[in-house]
Amino acid sequence: MSKVILYDTTLRDGTQRENLSLSLHDKVKIARRLDAFGIPYIEGGWPGSNPKDAEFFSQIRQDPLKQAKICAFGSTRYKNTTCEQDGNIIALLAAETPVVTLVGKSWDLHVEAVIETTLEENLAMIEDSVRYMREAEKEVVYDAEHFFDGYKANPRYALETLEAAERGGADFLVLCDTNGGSLPWEIEAIVAEVASLTEVALGIHTHEDGGCSVANTLAAVRVGASMVQGTINGYGERVSNANLVTIIPALQLKMGHDCVAPDRLVQLTELSRLVSTIANIPQDDHAPYVGRSAFAHKGGIHVAAILKCPESYQHIEPELVGNEMRTVVSELSGRGNILHLAEKQGVEADRSRAREVLDQVKDLESKGYTFEGAEASVEMMLYRASDDYRPAFHLVDFMVVVEHREGRGLFSEATVKVDIDGKVAHTAADGNGPVNALNQALHKALRDTYPQVEEIHLSDYKVRILDSDQGTAATTRVLIDFKKGANTWTTVGASTNIIEASWKALYDSMEYAIFKESEGRDPAVAGV
Repeated sequence: MSKVILYDTTLRDGTQRENLSLSLHDKVKIARRLDAFGIPYIEGGWPGSNPKDAEFFSQIRQDPLKQAKICAFGSTRYKNTTCEQDGNIIALLAAETPVVTLVGKSWDLHVEAVIETTLEENLAMIEDSVRYMREAEKEVVYDAEHFFDGYKANPRYALETLEAAERGGADFLVLCDTNGGSLPWEIEAIVAEVASLTEVALGIHTHEDGGCSVANTLAAVRVGASMVQGTINGYGERVSNANLVTIIPALQLKMGHDCVAPDRLVQLTELSRLVSTIANIPQDDHAPYVGRSAFAHKGGIHVAAILKCPESYQHIEPELVGNEMRTVVSELSGRGNILHLAEKQGVEADRSRAREVLDQVKDLESKGYTFEGAEASVEMMLYRASDDYRPAFHLVDFMVVVEHREGRGLFSEATVKVDIDGKVAHTAADGNGPVNALNQALHKALRDTYPQVEEIHLSDYKVRILDSDQGTAATTRVLIDFKKGANTWTTVGASTNIIEASWKALYDSMEYAIFKESEGRDPAVAGV
């Protein structure tokens, strides 16, 4: 397999995404994880633009990465000056990185209308800057900004800018689709032309504005690009940069190129989710390869097929990228969905029992329930459908009161009465809202018999009004996430009364946790 060199620019280009800001600690943490994953080039930032990036390079020098080369990014020298006098060039050298990435103009429009200089001076800026860095014993990656737009407008001049970088001694010539509007066949034709004219290694840097960044990257590699630039999860300015998380398995598993070691590729899903967590951006469940839904099967016919032959509805084995196959239970399910969930969770179920639960799922979804994200509720149905099922507890009654009292303000109180093996527990609790009070009261009622409930905490509470045209009589769906240690699970309830809907989800969650504990297993829904 031919080697494709990965160049990550999450810490620089990725942070140009709107509403994404990384602290110095965040940047260092991501850099070390990228290094451990096997990314050979990591662009740390623009040291001439802000103090945080300069401090980042200082920290990495004090505690170097294991294998990756850190790159400092900056522009070619300013017009009509020298490299020795240029503040940006001086800052790049001060970063003391082994690799310097220089960006220069390839489009005559930018040369004349944006940086307002002559075409000849721009060529000198490129050549001088690259040569200056090479003389300082730096490896130089030259980013030809707007190269494809420049080539379409004035191919001769765009190629001259690459020749200037080549004369200066650039180690890589990276062709950039900066505005993200090129199409795959345009990229392929232009990269092939450039590859026929130079011996310098070529790279590709694309953006997603036209929806083709991944396809454009793969097209460039097909005709000679050996370096691929991109970001984790595609974070970047405007729409996004090319998504390395999609590109890496496509190159390695589909095109036969060597990018990272197989034992690193299986960490791809974890890497994607870690970076999204640090960036405080929700993970895209539908992201190719690594999304939670990437190998999730909902339709009954599909599930029946994959249980016999997984490749019938999956383009790769999900384990190759650290993901897993899931079946989703819904009104579109067949018995296979239920049986697969039961097998995965270690619950005994035959076809008759699966049919009984499936009929119940379809009936409840017609009344407003959804079980796609509430597998714990489905599992409780499987338990309750067994002949030897005995409930952990039985509701006798509950009451919830919301009051406003002078001097105290608004508060909630709930009383709960449950029957546990013939013994009635009657408790009350305050809360900052009616559901919180109900949850607290239920915990108090159960903890003497089931002390493990003290470790169970409500972590998320979602409400959706299903038929808003019914006004206050509308059906309300409640999804509740509970957490015990590192494990989470979700249950669902639905009713025209939000308190009743919440109670149904609370009831399922508590009984689910108790049943799991009785089996000697911590509660955790498959895939969480």
